[in-house]
Amino acid sequence: MKLNERSVAHYATCDSPADHAGFLHKRVERHHHHHHHHHTTSYHRRWFILKGNLLFYFEDRESRDPLGLVVLEGCTVELCEAAEEFAFAIRFDDAGAKAYVLVADCQTAMEGWVKVLSRASFDYMRLVVRELEKQLEDVRKSLAACHKSPRKSSSGRKRHFSNPAMAGYIPAGASCSDHDGGCSKPPPLPPRRRLAAGSGCGAPATGLSLTGQESPVSPETACFSKLHNWYGQEIAEIRRDRAVKCQEL
Repeated sequence: MKLNERSVAHYATCDSPADHAGFLHKRVERHHHHHHHHHTTSYHRRWFILKGNLLFYFEDRESRDPLGLVVLEGCTVELCEAAEEFAFAIRFDDAGAKAYVLVADCQTAMEGWVKVLSRASFDYMRLVVRELEKQLEDVRKSLAACHKSPRKSSSGRKRHFSNPAMAGYIPAGASCSDHDGGCSKPPPLPPRRRLAAGSGCGAPATGLSLTGQESPVSPETACFSKLHNWYGQEIAEIRRDRAVKCQEL
């Protein structure tokens, strides 16, 4: 892969937001070619900035020119065994590619870097997009199935009208006209009480004076107040007759 050095350097230090940034110790190995081949290992503290799938590292935080760049494609990020604590490595699939061993300052920093670096590649983003597309398709199918399924009609509000045992039932306080078209007939009137000609006290049948009157309750209504007043007159007559009889005794 060919990269334009000036464009990459500008992207590393431009105002675009970084996905992650912080200090890491980068392991450097140097090979010495003498009579006996040996190498030395050292760690350099560097300022790292992650933007997209590009990991830049600088000599220090205020530097404007990156010392190097790691393209995070075709690689894995994993913890590694090292003499230093909190070490992890970026290893590439290519057998001849260089591995980067980095050391964080603490466990939290190490876990944060491993997490963001593992998700930085376009390969990972493609997997995420595929999974999201699959979830979206499942949601669409579920919604389509819900729209096709028939809705259950609720008849709970009229359930008592369809119950034969409740036929003709009128709730307390409701008039006949409130119940499906009204009543064709009013409730039957109670029989009128009459005084016999020979009462227990021997008084004349004064209650007959009410028998010739028509009931104020018309056949078309069932007004309790009128009914109460009408029969209240007869009861008052009986009480007066009894009081007169008792005075005579």
